[in-house]
Amino acid sequence: MKLIRSIACFAALTLAHSTALLAAVPVSSQAQAQVQSGPEPRVPLYLGTAWYPEQWPESRWDADLTLMEKAHIRFVRIAEFAWSTMEPSEGHYDLDWVARAIRMAEKHQIAVVLGTPSAAPPAWLTSKYPETLRTMEDGRKDEHGNRQQFDWSNAKYRELAGKMAEQMALRFGHDPNVIGWQIDNEYAQESYGADAKLQFQAWLKARYGTVDNLNARWTTSYWSETYSDWGQVPIEARYGNPGLLLSWRRFVSDTWRSYQKVQLDKIREHSDPRQFITTNMMGFFDAYDHYTVSQDLDIASWDDYVGTGHLNPVSNGAAHDLTRGFLRKNFWVMETQPGFVNWSKDNNALDKGEVRAMAWHDVGHGADAVSYWQWRSALNGQEEYHGTLVGADGTPVPLYDEVAQLGREFEKAGPALSGTEPHSEVALLHSYDSRWAINWQRHNQAFDPKEALFSYYGPLRAQVHNVDIISPSVSLSQYKLVVAPALNVLTDAQAKNLMDYVNGGGHLVLGQRSAMKNGDNGLQPERQPGPLTGMLGGRVEQFYALDQDVPVVGDWGSGSGKIWAEQLSVKDPQAHVLMRYGKSNGWLDGQPAAITRAVGKGSITYIGAWLDEKTMAAAAKWMVDTSGIARLPIDLPKGVDLYVRSKKGKSGDQKTVWILINFGKDVETVTLPGQMTDVLGGGHVASVKLDPYAVSVLSKE
Repeated sequence: MKLIRSIACFAALTLAHSTALLAAVPVSSQAQAQVQSGPEPRVPLYLGTAWYPEQWPESRWDADLTLMEKAHIRFVRIAEFAWSTMEPSEGHYDLDWVARAIRMAEKHQIAVVLGTPSAAPPAWLTSKYPETLRTMEDGRKDEHGNRQQFDWSNAKYRELAGKMAEQMALRFGHDPNVIGWQIDNEYAQESYGADAKLQFQAWLKARYGTVDNLNARWTTSYWSETYSDWGQVPIEARYGNPGLLLSWRRFVSDTWRSYQKVQLDKIREHSDPRQFITTNMMGFFDAYDHYTVSQDLDIASWDDYVGTGHLNPVSNGAAHDLTRGFLRKNFWVMETQPGFVNWSKDNNALDKGEVRAMAWHDVGHGADAVSYWQWRSALNGQEEYHGTLVGADGTPVPLYDEVAQLGREFEKAGPALSGTEPHSEVALLHSYDSRWAINWQRHNQAFDPKEALFSYYGPLRAQVHNVDIISPSVSLSQYKLVVAPALNVLTDAQAKNLMDYVNGGGHLVLGQRSAMKNGDNGLQPERQPGPLTGMLGGRVEQFYALDQDVPVVGDWGSGSGKIWAEQLSVKDPQAHVLMRYGKSNGWLDGQPAAITRAVGKGSITYIGAWLDEKTMAAAAKWMVDTSGIARLPIDLPKGVDLYVRSKKGKSGDQKTVWILINFGKDVETVTLPGQMTDVLGGGHVASVKLDPYAVSVLSKE
């Protein structure tokens, strides 16, 4: 079939040109040979990039793929924005060019991840079916010309997106060079139209059963909010009854899951099990519950961008561990920035060497693939200034060599890292319900629930080098220490999960604002920590938003608290006061700021103050010591980070890989606890010298 594509710099490709290209690529014979020999073994550590062959003439494809192969890029993601090229008019599918791109990539030993293109519907679709356009919060309809303008709840849009995914799966679901699928791209925008409202009301009816039950659980007698009919319940996304707000956000999450499942089911029906299915999420982005949406996927993946500034190993590392926690296994970085972006307030470039360090930072936290967005700039469009690996002229930019170095290193280190993953005895509990609840009612504008999590995560990770971030609903039995910063909303099932954990010998630490709300975002009938009060042997008497720091003193030394302080009390003589407030507002003077109580072989602790960094570091050390967690025998210089991945063999022997990265500005030397194999440099070493942004990969069996 003749292929004609509208591109900014090319009006069309002539039939003769297309025919010549078709003749030059031996599609059927090469594909048949691959099918007979079976798919290539999965690469243990993938380097990838986002490639948009539809934006360029096919005469350019081989040159691009040759440059990728030289950089040791082992996979490309394609087609996630190519709906108008794959279905130029309704029901007329053109996937031949996709097949040619897959075969040409295969010739260069480059695998393919196919993206379904539903994030950017074509103009014919939104013109013919205007009901598929989302209704924005102000009531206006979105328009064509950007992306994510679709209504994720609309039945017609789901039908058309499902048909597109089905056609792709029928064609490529058994293609040996297609290793996986990405559904859509960066879920983000919900719709506020009539259809979504009716579906939301039906969702509420299914959840609550009767309007009277909803009224009781939301306390709608407040401000005469009481409903007598499901059709009276509005959509409210920002300010309203807390039960309504939380229900809408949960509905949004369930709707993204069902939207995704339409395409996922089509792909699974027509594809090999070896082809994974994922979608690319966005770290701590919280417009929906990622645990809800992830549960049907094979692997989790996310798009890792710094934006303005430079890599923060703590917050960026927490985003990796959050993503790994969605399915509690290794993940992929489906997009990351090649130097700089175009959408931040100041789009500075990462330093020379920082891109490489960032990629190894990803791997250290459990990434089995790192992919750059994008390979080459489109000649027009909304992201012209975004960083790339190849310029608009098709030649490498300066960063290309750094990424090529990374590609060589990934291939060299892949066998050592194969099958390994981070393992931790420490878990932080993360809840979208709690983040939403606090952000709707911060009480102190400085109380950011993400920052509250980081305040615990950084000091704990410095102690143990691996920390899992997981939902409070999953099994906790594998952990010696579980910490719940700002676990504001606590359902009955989650409360039981935490109590079972402590009764089983686990050590639980609750941070400020924990267990204040129930599963409907209403206040617990007991003071904090609600259903855990009896186990704690104490409670929160009152909470205070702080306009100035308050002193704290006790077992963790002397320091200060900021932003938020809770006055605790001890009700059980077995409970022990760990920290007290100093003189401040009168109400807090001399009152407990942190208390703990032993429960069998376990314990429960409540910290009511947002502690300063020094005091939190002491608290983290106490948590680790109290929980009986052994530390690695190594002292790290300031600025040097350590990541540990391991795998137990069939004989019980453990393979361990250490990744050391120097994020500091000075040259540092790290003394190892014994001889280790230098994976990248070769030989055995007892110490490692690290320049700024330098990386060392070490193994021991």
